[in-house]
Amino acid sequence: MDRSTILARRLSARHLSLMAVGLALAACVSAAPVAYSGLASSAQLAPNPQDDRMPFRTATPVDWRGYNRIIIDPIAIYRGPDNQFGDMSEADKAELAHAMQMAFVEKLKTRFILAADPAPGTLRLRLTLTGASASTPVLSTFTRIDIGGGLYNGVQAVRGGEGLFTGAVIYAAEIYDAPTSRLLNAFVAKQYPGSMNIGATFGSLDAAKTGLEKGADALVAQLK
Repeated sequence: MDRSTILARRLSARHLSLMAVGLALAACVSAAPVAYSGLASSAQLAPNPQDDRMPFRTATPVDWRGYNRIIIDPIAIYRGPDNQFGDMSEADKAELAHAMQMAFVEKLKTRFILAADPAPGTLRLRLTLTGASASTPVLSTFTRIDIGGGLYNGVQAVRGGEGLFTGAVIYAAEIYDAPTSRLLNAFVAKQYPGSMNIGATFGSLDAAKTGLEKGADALVAQLK
């Protein structure tokens, strides 16, 4: 057996081994959201099987065009026993909460006037960071270019699923009519970057932050 054949077999075995590990981990890459018991709206949240990224929600018919102002409360970090942060450090949670505040403020101010008083025509948005997972350094990037990992991530891209070794973020949004404090809409969402997004794999929290940007964009679209 010549040297090139031996090398090819070793590379193939390495790809298969990595793929096997990746597939085993992919089944539990990040937790599925729950209807967190500590949320003000938890009793009203119902399963939403039509949308994997928003598995729980409640809503009443609302003409969002009647609102042109919004109060965005400071981001809360969920402390209930059913939180889904795993072993994430408090520093990382705080960093994500800050990134979340910035992302939602920047996106929502393109649609609403940012407000501080509950005047007519004003929404109040309460966002709670309920869980997150970090990307695995090096591996999350490597599996975008590795043959075995690339195949899996390519399939996930078609399905809209998570990539290998890539982080995600889970949060709850509760939207109220500010003058009356009446709950108009609430949901739990999970967001993550596209499975072939190499740029979101370099830092351990980059994927979760990309998920926050996507979540903010989705909320703006929802409230139009």
